[in-house]
Amino acid sequence: MKASFGLGRRHFISNFDSLTIKKMSKFKIVPLSKSFAERIRRTMRDDFGHQVTEQIATGAGPCRVSLKPFKKTVDKRLLFTHSPFDTDNVYNQPGPIFINSADVEEYSDIYRFPPEIKANKKSFPLTLIGYDAEQQMACTKLVGDADVGKLIAELFETQPDVKYLHVRNAQACCFICKVERLNEPECQ
Repeated sequence: MKASFGLGRRHFISNFDSLTIKKMSKFKIVPLSKSFAERIRRTMRDDFGHQVTEQIATGAGPCRVSLKPFKKTVDKRLLFTHSPFDTDNVYNQPGPIFINSADVEEYSDIYRFPPEIKANKKSFPLTLIGYDAEQQMACTKLVGDADVGKLIAELFETQPDVKYLHVRNAQACCFICKVERLNEPECQ
């Protein structure tokens, strides 16, 4: 009886922690969608009409759908040009990104910054770029040794004009994911 209570309590605490994170979160992570990745794999053309290149991973990536690092010399990945913006403007910043060549699930722990990216500051030096509702750049912040999740929350708290952030590799400048501000914490 005691063991089952312990399991139940652990399960309750795990669910409680998940709900607490959702209620307290000031942001959500937005990876590239699975449907977008399926279209890229099917057509082997990006939105700019460029041919998509398939290659064995030579670096950690990450995949912009699953937001998981690639296994070097093992995973096959697709390289193509992508712009994370809805409309064309001077800040459009198209650039090279990777997705897994195999079908993968979208990153689902959206109220928490991907832990594998957060933990590997050497492979994933990060910068945050904030944009307002008109897609105009409002701020930039190099993450460095800071906790990226806390820094995201702080930017949304101190920069009321920032509607969303783009997370980019600070060295290669390539887009990793979008982070949207939550005005009201989302509960599911």
